[in-house]
Amino acid sequence: MPFLSQILLHRIADGGYTSQIPSLREGLQLNLKSNVTFFVGENGSGKSTLLEGIAERCGFSLKGGNRNHNLNVGHRFEGYESPLTQLIQLSWTPGRINDGFFMRAENFFNFASYIDELALEDNRILDAYGGRSLHEQSHGESFLSLFNNQFESGIYILDEPEAALSPARILAFISVINQLEQSGRAQFIIATHSPILICYPGASIYQFDEYGISEIDYEDTEHFTLTKSFLDNPQLYLRHLTNG
Repeated sequence: MPFLSQILLHRIADGGYTSQIPSLREGLQLNLKSNVTFFVGENGSGKSTLLEGIAERCGFSLKGGNRNHNLNVGHRFEGYESPLTQLIQLSWTPGRINDGFFMRAENFFNFASYIDELALEDNRILDAYGGRSLHEQSHGESFLSLFNNQFESGIYILDEPEAALSPARILAFISVINQLEQSGRAQFIIATHSPILICYPGASIYQFDEYGISEIDYEDTEHFTLTKSFLDNPQLYLRHLTNG
């Protein structure tokens, strides 16, 4: 049973950019059935925008990290970074959990720099990230170091975690997800373009497109069909794309 069991987004009434996203503008209600949920769709389809709103509603900074890394609190902060956050309601089963992590690939460099700044005052903080600076590891190594050392229990909201991972390391990440999910102490909501990652057994996959958001089987996703078709006959695609 998922910890976060329902995501409710009210209809977007204002004229901001989010009201121009077909998958989101009429609102939605997602009932989560699995502890591993994937959001898939084209760039600009709204999956990362919704992910940000969920993360901020959970108390995570959109810069990345856990709740302890969120500086957007206190008397000087009067709103939210994401325009969706105030329109989102989350339901928890059996109750709200506060542990977890939000990570977006594009902000990982800034998060690593933040951890290095903290380590200047107390070097022991690096023990939680494999014992050395994330900047001293390759991008893929630092991602897996984060996953292996920081992920234990809670809700993990990840935006394109595959960006720095080779195919072999995506498989290693699937193993991390499985270990935590099988423990019954972790839930994952992941926006991704990876055809490997979304084949995780038992996961729920939601497709974002101009018709809204709908649950879809793995083999019906464009990620699967296009990748399989290309690998079955790459020369056909290359002749078309290169006029060769």
